[in-house]
Amino acid sequence: MTTPAFKRISVADAQNLLNEQTCTLADIRDGQSYAMSHVPGAAHLDGNSVEEFLKEANREQPLIIYCYHGNSSQSAAQYFAEQGFAEVYSIDGGFEVWRQQL
Repeated sequence: MTTPAFKRISVADAQNLLNEQTCTLADIRDGQSYAMSHVPGAAHLDGNSVEEFLKEANREQPLIIYCYHGNSSQSAAQYFAEQGFAEVYSIDGGFEVWRQQL
C-alpha cells in the first residue's frame, strides 16, 4: 500500500485553485503571526486546534497549507494526507512569498 502524498503548489496556482473551487486554507504559523496578518479565509491550525479541525474538516475538499517559508507546511501537509484528506497542498515559499506576490 502506498503512503498518501501531498503536492507542492506555487502561490499563483494556490490562488487559482482557491478561485476555482471551495478549498480549506490552513495557516500553521504561530498565533501572533496569524493575528498580525494571514491570507483571508485561512484557518489557524496549531497543536491545540488540530484535533478539532480533524473532526470537522471536509476531507474531500482540497486542503492548502502554508507556513512562513514553505518548509514546515510540507510535513504538516504529509500528516494531513495520511489522515485521509483527498487532496493536500503545501504552498512553496509560504506566507512570505504569498505576501510579496499578492
